[in-house]
Amino acid sequence: MNDICDYCKDKTLFSPENFIRYMTEALDVMMNEIPRTIVNVVQILPMKPLREVQRPTLGCQLQKKFCSCLVLPEENSPELKELVEINYEFQRNLEKLLQGDRFFKKDFAVVLQPYLESARPPRFPNGSMDLSFFTADCFHFTVKGHEELAKGLWNNMFQPAGAKGKIKTFSDSVKLICPPKDHPYIFTRPLADSSAPAIKHFSLSSSMLTPLLAAFVLLSSLQCN
Repeated sequence: MNDICDYCKDKTLFSPENFIRYMTEALDVMMNEIPRTIVNVVQILPMKPLREVQRPTLGCQLQKKFCSCLVLPEENSPELKELVEINYEFQRNLEKLLQGDRFFKKDFAVVLQPYLESARPPRFPNGSMDLSFFTADCFHFTVKGHEELAKGLWNNMFQPAGAKGKIKTFSDSVKLICPPKDHPYIFTRPLADSSAPAIKHFSLSSSMLTPLLAAFVLLSSLQCN
């Protein structure tokens, strides 16, 4: 998201191609140095609606500095249209990178979790933005927002590739799912190529669901600090 915020300042440095290069290098290091690991990569969300998150606060004013490429262009301007398309290109390139077998081994897997791919922002019935999901800087999520992010990630982890749910709108609370009885493991491969034999040590009992979910929510909320 930060690269998209700065894209107009240096279209080469903050290009989708450079982003993918950095992601590839980072994942290569993790794959070579950290065995027995599942890496969840969360798809980038559509950023244009963040332009509507406005408050008369210093934090919101600073948003014009740290995400000026998104906030400052006029509606329907060529600059904004280009940034929206770049946002989609980031998504497409990330999906292409993680579709193949490069980052899958017997004891390591990188999984793209797409639940934010087309998520619409939280709104009240009158159409106005629900600002309780956003911190004072009008950019990052509050604990309330991170709770929904954590639930979306949890659900995607127990859904196979090709059948992973996507949040339509943050206006509706995400409903948690339980791991299916026929595959009570974190999915790393499509259902036809079951991940169960390779990651049985990730099997979860029902008594583990609540504390693990709490951990996800806690870790997510810490990211906004």
